[in-house]
Amino acid sequence: MTAAVQVVNALRATKLFAAAPDDVVEQLAASATVRQLRRRQVLFDRESRGDSLVVIAKGRLRVTVRSADGSEFALTLLSVGDTLGELSVVDGGARSADAEAVDDCTVITIDRGAVRAAIRSSPDLAEEVLHRLAADLRRLTDLTADLVFLDLPRRLAKLLIELATPSDDGQQLTMSQEDLAHHVGATRQSINAALRGFERRGWISIGNRRMLVRDEAALARFASS
Repeated sequence: MTAAVQVVNALRATKLFAAAPDDVVEQLAASATVRQLRRRQVLFDRESRGDSLVVIAKGRLRVTVRSADGSEFALTLLSVGDTLGELSVVDGGARSADAEAVDDCTVITIDRGAVRAAIRSSPDLAEEVLHRLAADLRRLTDLTADLVFLDLPRRLAKLLIELATPSDDGQQLTMSQEDLAHHVGATRQSINAALRGFERRGWISIGNRRMLVRDEAALARFASS
């Protein structure tokens, strides 16, 4: 399989470009650049130029904001098939957050001008971009509400349900406690205390470098109580 075909397949694997016309996808692929990122490598910083759309072809990216004292809050975790940078494509503004690789990643960057040309040529693609921006706004609204109205254990319970993935012996999570803390706006120590509480209730089990969700329904009831 040629590199060009791999890029086309990666674009087709996204929700954004899945239904785009063949000629549009091929034009976008022709202007794309493939980048390899090492674990913890920064893709871009907040306030850097928003001059491209990013497609994740392998691995995961974490999107974060940081305070002046270095505190970090994770806005979202993106994986294969996700896209990043629609806002900057639309308004031409700077990046609104930092993005770094959670593990070794392959990303495809497409120049903003090429994406805008594709949007102008395809009403369906333009509508899908609007849907993506609306979904991001709804997600950030929900995130803000959780920070205001839910205590830490309930925010953590929701996060475990959201991030756990299927494995042979249940829903598993391989994220470190420090990374979990970044996602819910807490310290690692407070995350550890909350996780131990879940473990005592039999809702999760904590092993070497991973956690298993044993009772997702109980976590969901707790998060919504």
